[in-house]
Amino acid sequence: MKRFYVIGFALLLGFDTLNLVCFKLAGTHALPVEMSAAWLARVLSSPWIYGAIAGYIGAFVSWMSLLKHAPIGPAFAASHLEVVSVMALSYWVFNEPVTPTQVIGALAIVAGIVCLAFAEGDEGTGDVVPA
Repeated sequence: MKRFYVIGFALLLGFDTLNLVCFKLAGTHALPVEMSAAWLARVLSSPWIYGAIAGYIGAFVSWMSLLKHAPIGPAFAASHLEVVSVMALSYWVFNEPVTPTQVIGALAIVAGIVCLAFAEGDEGTGDVVPA
């Protein structure tokens, strides 16, 4: 079951990150933003918008599969790791600045997930047994 969680959360993180990065690239490709048929054509002609849609679908399927088995507390917390991965990719790929406050926030997210995972491990599986 542990392997299922690792693979499931890795897929969720990958799909969420894909979605957000592709939306950034699709938005950049579609500039300037305007309410026109030309703008809509630019959006729909961008391969990045389809990457974003694929990321959304993949994240949804991954999340629904994980919710069948994973304890909700750590699962919900771990589902927000994309904040950290997107911040790191934005720094690396888009040369966006990362402030000390963002780094502290990312460390807090990771520390919170680790604490929840250890707490859940101490309590057992966390599965609800029907009466």
